[in-house]
Amino acid sequence: MTQGTVRAAIGDSEFDRDTAVTRRAPGIYDTELSAGWTIINAVNGGYLLAVLGRALADALPHPDPFTVSAHYLTASQPGPAVVRTDVVRTGRTLSTGQASLFQQDEQGREVERIRVLASYGDLDALPDDVRTSAEPPPIPPVEECFGPQDAPGQSPVQGSTAITERLWLKLDPATLGWALGAPSGKGEMRSWFGLADGRDADPLSLLLAVDALPPTAFELGLSGWVPTVELSVHVRCRPAPGPLRVAIATRNLAGGFLEEDAEVWDSADRLVAQSRQLARTALGR
Repeated sequence: MTQGTVRAAIGDSEFDRDTAVTRRAPGIYDTELSAGWTIINAVNGGYLLAVLGRALADALPHPDPFTVSAHYLTASQPGPAVVRTDVVRTGRTLSTGQASLFQQDEQGREVERIRVLASYGDLDALPDDVRTSAEPPPIPPVEECFGPQDAPGQSPVQGSTAITERLWLKLDPATLGWALGAPSGKGEMRSWFGLADGRDADPLSLLLAVDALPPTAFELGLSGWVPTVELSVHVRCRPAPGPLRVAIATRNLAGGFLEEDAEVWDSADRLVAQSRQLARTALGR
């Protein structure tokens, strides 16, 4: 997102094209999972959530995700996929639906990758009343933070890092010890966040934002893939134009699993999304 470059518009960007779904029949959508959103050895979970979120936005009478809960059953791979949706309930202010994404395995059998239950509404119809004790994360100014392009030498992440080419990340130096071989042990990750083509955030891209930073496990001294088991996202309001700030923290790694709590703040200092996920780690690495 270099100043003076042409910014992509919502609805006409790489993210929109790569999360597009085509309705084949009522409740059935075809899509193509892009290799551009892979990390290490699988398609990113936040990107997948946005794909299913787009299908549900078409299937349900309300436009915006309010709460989305996903269980990741098997690792998704780039290539063709089918999303099947089902309308569970429709009401005046909220509608609820479920969706599953399927791909074929090497034997041609259909395998379910991810299953979602979500409630949708209209963010623009929400009242303006806000009563909160939450505060934006203490991230230094952008010019004092660092992105993947600033890393000296080879990336410490082994495997695909394609997703980083589609994101604009400027990480808080206090959470970058893992990249220098000196993790802090605090289980925190904070960053300025945007899409690399300058597209502003919308409710669907918030589903990506909560799961797009390096995992907090890196700052705990672990490496390798940290696959998501379950991810629940709450979208609180439509984000204002401009960069987002994302803060993620874990307090408890036990038995090879950890939780990650994320907050996403917009340029107007509003808490626009929250999430919690359970992820699996590779202990001893």
